[in-house]
Amino acid sequence: HSKHGPAYPRPRRNSYRPIISTMHIKQITISNFRSFRQQPEIHPFSPATNAVVGRNGSGKSNLFDAVQFCLLLSTRFQTLRTEERQALLHEGSGSAAVNAFVEIVFDNSDNRFSMENSDEVVLRRTIGHKKDEFFLQRKRAQKNEIMSLLEGAGFSKSNPYFIVQQGKVNALCTMSDTERLQLLKEVAGTTVYDEKKAESEAKMEENRSNIEKIQEIMAFIEQRLDELKGEKEELTQYQRLDRNRRAIEYTLYDKELRKAREQLDEIESARHDDCETLAQLHEDCRRTHDEIMTIDATMKSKTNMLRRHRISAKGLEDDKTSAMTRRTKLELECKELDEAVRTGDETIKANKKEIERLAKEISKAEAELNDNIQPKYDSTSEAVTSLKNERDEVTRKIEGLYAKQGRGKQFTSREDRDAYLRTQIEELNAAKTEKTETVTSKRDTLSNLRRTLASDTKDLEAKTADVTKKGQNLQALTSTIEEKKKLRNEMAESRKEQWRSLEELSERVTEAQDSAQKAMSNMRKVMPRATSQGLDALATIVQQEGIRVGEQYHGLLMENFDIKHPKFNTAIEVAAENSLFHVVVDTDATAARLMKRLEQEKLGRVTFLPLNRLQVDNVTYPDTTDVTPMITTCIEYDPKVHRAMQHVFGKKLLAANIDQATTWSGRLNMDAITLEGDLCGRKGALTGGYVDVNKSRVRSHNQMTEADETLKKLQVEYNDMKRKATGVDQQISALMGEIQRLEAKQANLEAKQ
Repeated sequence: HSKHGPAYPRPRRNSYRPIISTMHIKQITISNFRSFRQQPEIHPFSPATNAVVGRNGSGKSNLFDAVQFCLLLSTRFQTLRTEERQALLHEGSGSAAVNAFVEIVFDNSDNRFSMENSDEVVLRRTIGHKKDEFFLQRKRAQKNEIMSLLEGAGFSKSNPYFIVQQGKVNALCTMSDTERLQLLKEVAGTTVYDEKKAESEAKMEENRSNIEKIQEIMAFIEQRLDELKGEKEELTQYQRLDRNRRAIEYTLYDKELRKAREQLDEIESARHDDCETLAQLHEDCRRTHDEIMTIDATMKSKTNMLRRHRISAKGLEDDKTSAMTRRTKLELECKELDEAVRTGDETIKANKKEIERLAKEISKAEAELNDNIQPKYDSTSEAVTSLKNERDEVTRKIEGLYAKQGRGKQFTSREDRDAYLRTQIEELNAAKTEKTETVTSKRDTLSNLRRTLASDTKDLEAKTADVTKKGQNLQALTSTIEEKKKLRNEMAESRKEQWRSLEELSERVTEAQDSAQKAMSNMRKVMPRATSQGLDALATIVQQEGIRVGEQYHGLLMENFDIKHPKFNTAIEVAAENSLFHVVVDTDATAARLMKRLEQEKLGRVTFLPLNRLQVDNVTYPDTTDVTPMITTCIEYDPKVHRAMQHVFGKKLLAANIDQATTWSGRLNMDAITLEGDLCGRKGALTGGYVDVNKSRVRSHNQMTEADETLKKLQVEYNDMKRKATGVDQQISALMGEIQRLEAKQANLEAKQ
C-alpha cells in the first residue's frame, strides 16, 4: 500500500459486446475488509463480461472473497466464529478496525429479484468482533430473508457453480461422462427438481396416510355425535336439576357464610390474643436465648474453672503425697533418733553408774596408795637408789682394781702407763665436754619445749575459742539457712498460688477474647462487607497517618452518642440504619486522606461525615406530646459532633403509635418512627414488621464494646499478676542463690571443724 492508497484492482468493461439489460452487479463498496481499508465505490460493471486485473497482492482474490462474503455464495462465509470475523477485518497501519462491510448494488431492471418498483437492489453485510448483520435496501434484514431473496433470483445453495474458481476447468476436463452429466444437471438446475419431486412424493405419501387417519376420525366423530344426541337430553335435565341444586347450595352457603363470618370474628379476636401471646413468647424466647447464652458462657467458665481446680487438686494431691512421704520418712527418722536417744540415755545412766563406781574405787585406791603404798614405795625407792649407788661405787672400785691390775700387766714402763692415762684423761675430758654440751643442748631444748608448750597452750586456747565461735557461727548459720528455706517454701507456695491465679486469669482472658471475637463477628454480620473491611483498616491507617483521635478523627457515629434508655434502641437503629457505621471526622481534608489510603491499598469503602462540610437545616419541632425529636429525647452526645447528629437524626421524630407517625410525618415532612420500629417516611412509605433484636446493630456494638472493655481490664490484671509472679520468681531465684551460698559456707565451716 502506498501513501495515496493501495493499488486496488479496477474492472475493465468490454465495450465491444452488446449490453443486455439483465440482472447484474452495478457497483461494489468495500470498507475494512481484508486488504481493503477505505475503498470508494467500484463501478461501473458491464452487464456482459468484466475482467479484474492487477499486480500480485493487489487484492483480486480479496475482491472475489468479498462478493462471496456478501452474497453467502460460500459455506465458509455463512457462519463465522469470533476469530474468523477477526481475520476478515483490515489489519493495516493506523488504528485497528472494529468493523467491516461489503455492499453490492444489483441492476434489477428485469425484476429478477422479486421486489416491486426496485430497479436497484442493495445488499450489505457488516461484521464486527461480536456482530454479523445484513441490510437490504439499506434497512436491517434477517439472514434467512436475504437467502430467500437470493434463491428467488436463482442463487440456490444446491447449485454451487455460479462462481468457477481456479482449478475447476481442469477438473471439468478430466471428468468422466457420468460426472459431466451430473454436473450439467446441477448447472441446469434439474437436480433441484429431482429433489423437489422426491420431496413431493414423500409429502403425497404422508398426505394419503393423513387422509386415511382423517376418515377414521370422521367415522369416530359420527359415532360420537349419535352418542352425544342421547346425552344432550340428559344434559338438559341435569342443567335443570343443577340450577335447583345451586339455588339450594347458595342458600346453604349463605347460612354457612354468615356462620363462618361469626367464627372468623371469633378467630380474629383469638388471633389478636395469640399475636399478643406470640409477641410475649418472642420476648420470652429472646430473653431465654440470652439466658442460655449467659449460662453457656458461665458453664464454659465453670468448666474451665473445674479443669483448673482438678489440675490444682492433682497438684495438691501430689504435694500431699510428697508431704506424706516426707512425713513418714521424718517420723521414721524421729523414731530412730528417739530410740538412739533412749539408748544413749540408758548408756549415759550406765556410764554414770560405772563412773561413780570407778570414782569410788579410784578414791579408795588413792587413799590406800597415799596411806600405805606410797610411803612404802618412797622408802623402797630410796633404799633401791642407795643400793644402786653403792653398787655403782663398788662396781667402779672393782673396775679400778681390775684396771690397775691390767695396766700393771699391760704396760712395761711408767712412761707408757702415763701416756696411756693421758690419752684416757683426754678421752674422758672430751666425753665430759660432750656430755656438758649435750646437757646444755638438752637444757636449751627443754627451754624451747617449755616455750613451745606455753605457745601451743595459748594457740590451743585461741583455737578452742575460735572453734567455739565457729560453732556458734555454724549454729547461727544453720538457723539462718533454715529460716531462708522456710521463707523459700513460703514463697514457693505463694508462687504456686500466683501461678494458679495466673492460669485462671489466662483462661478468663481467653474467654474474653472468644467473647470479643464473637461480638466482632456478630458486628460484621450486620454491616456491609466492604464497610467492615474499611473500618478494620481505619484504626491502623489513622495511627500511620498521625491523625489525632478525638480532634480530627471521632470514630463511628454510634460511638459518639449514648442511648438514654434501652427502649429507644430499636427506634434509633431504624432511624439511622447503616448511618450508624459512618465515620465522623473534622474536615473533608482528613476524609480525603483516609479515602486515598483505602483506595490505594484496596481496603474497602467507608462513608465519612466531615463536620465542616455537612449542610444542616434549622429544624423547628412541634410543641406536642404525640411526637418528640429523637435527637433530644433518645440520645446524648458531645456538642462538638452536633452537626453529624443533626445530619442523621435532625429530621427524625419519635411517635407514640403508627397513626400519629403517619399524621405528623406528612405534616412536617419528616420521618416518624415508633418504639416498635415502624417507620413512616416523609415521602409516604411505610416500613414495619418484626424486628429481630439478635441482629441489632446497636446491640452488637454494645456487646462488642463491653467485651473489649472486659478484655482490656482482664489483660491489665493479667499483666500485673504476671509481673508480680515474675518478681516472686526473681526473689525465689535470689533466695535460692543466697541459700546455696550459705550452704557452701556451712560446708566450709564443717570441713574446717
